[in-house]
Amino acid sequence: MKVAITYDNGEIFQSFGHTEQFKIYEVNDGMITDMQIVNANGKENGALSGFLAQAKTDVLICGGIDDNAQTALANAGIQLYGGMSGSADEAIVAYVAGILNHSPNA
Repeated sequence: MKVAITYDNGEIFQSFGHTEQFKIYEVNDGMITDMQIVNANGKENGALSGFLAQAKTDVLICGGIDDNAQTALANAGIQLYGGMSGSADEAIVAYVAGILNHSPNA
């Protein structure tokens, strides 16, 4: 499973539509097995959803995200954890442990 987090300098970037990087984690059998930072290449909201789908992302953890982007992610089959802030690495650890608190209406 692939989990992408909007990323900036170790933190969850607060605007999905303006993120320049994602930190993408590979999670297998409840363990983080790989991680990479990828550039979003100047894509915006709609294109970012396609970018994540093309990368075979299963889950997105992010800060703020608008309704159109939420719909595009849902249509791509990507589960959303919005309204998040803080350390990207702490968020993935909480996600893997099943204790990530999020705001579904972010």
